[in-house]
Amino acid sequence: MTGRPGRAGATGRAGRGGSQASSGDLLELVRSGRATTRGALQQATGLSRATVGQRLERLFRAGWLREGAGGPVDSPLGGRPSITLEFDDAHAVVLAADLDTRHARAAVLTLTGELLAEHCGILVVEDGPDAVLGELGRWFGELLLKTGRDAREVCGVGLAVPGPVDSDSGRVVQPPIMPGWDGYDIRGRLARSLREHAGAPAVPVLVDNDANLMAYGEQRTGYPDCSAFALVKVSTGIGAGVVVDGSIYRGVDGGAGDIGHIRVGADALCRCGSQGCLAAVASGGAVARRLAEAGVPAASGSDVRRLLAAGHPEATALAREAGRRVGDVLATVVTLLNPGVLMVAGDLAGTPFLTGLRELLYQRALPRSTAHLDVVTSRLGERAGLVGAGALVVEYLYSPERVEERLAALGV
Repeated sequence: MTGRPGRAGATGRAGRGGSQASSGDLLELVRSGRATTRGALQQATGLSRATVGQRLERLFRAGWLREGAGGPVDSPLGGRPSITLEFDDAHAVVLAADLDTRHARAAVLTLTGELLAEHCGILVVEDGPDAVLGELGRWFGELLLKTGRDAREVCGVGLAVPGPVDSDSGRVVQPPIMPGWDGYDIRGRLARSLREHAGAPAVPVLVDNDANLMAYGEQRTGYPDCSAFALVKVSTGIGAGVVVDGSIYRGVDGGAGDIGHIRVGADALCRCGSQGCLAAVASGGAVARRLAEAGVPAASGSDVRRLLAAGHPEATALAREAGRRVGDVLATVVTLLNPGVLMVAGDLAGTPFLTGLRELLYQRALPRSTAHLDVVTSRLGERAGLVGAGALVVEYLYSPERVEERLAALGV
């Protein structure tokens, strides 16, 4: 299944007139917590009691809604408490994976983001999409067995990749650090792998950039009220994800946030083929290369992270220098976007890097742009991409429009 994954949420239809409030709109009101009783749904939509009941019945028959405990009594005259309505997150599960350049994480998640099972392991993107996605399908099959969930309970798959993605097609576009992946049919290959290893039916496969999904996961779980949220991932490469008004900002073709290839005037060849990119001088890969040249064993951002954790003096100095480089670029980003939260994540996201970043950011950015800015580190850590990938699938599948399509397909 294809289709551009957008934000599911209030579309405004539920509040504009009863005739326009569908079963999908009612489910969205319940999921968001804005209306969780039949009476509250009537008030929010203007629908009659009978119409609300009919449209809720479709959701009950699909197994997507359940009755919870009694709520407070609405009437001052007393009476029976209102029965609350809840989204039933037990009726399906989501598969999610986060690919890095040399390793990956895969998980089975509930529809509310609870992690049921997880696997981490070596998976090298340079081995190519056929091999990587084939192995990923095997991981998913083993995880489903571990959780005891049937493959028919899988409603969708979310995949984070370290490159720019055209979200309409789910294909990566000219990825600098993913050789052999450009234009590859990721959705089709992963669906075949799932059938082979798990017997899973055809389900939507949504693919997005890893920094985008990390930002989405972090914003939704830790900063839901932040209307402009930016995350910078500094690992083997450098990328950024931006969430505006609850939606991932991707640009016209998925290229937004690719700050690792902003030219900074340095004399260094980047993996994209250009000279002087930020990633060529300030990424975890760049720091690892400089350490290796100095005789310190390091080949990737994860190696640098281990050295930083051990307090290695040269790694610490280089990480702070890299932070200054990135902070210089982020001064422009912050001035342009004016975010409320700037989150730093990835292998280099420790004290030395953050110290250098803050030093240049606050020195170069206009005070007006940083007056209400919080510079923070990741809350979800290495699971941020998984959480974001799972949330993307759920928001896509349970958007009001998609709910109506799925209910019709179920015949309810």
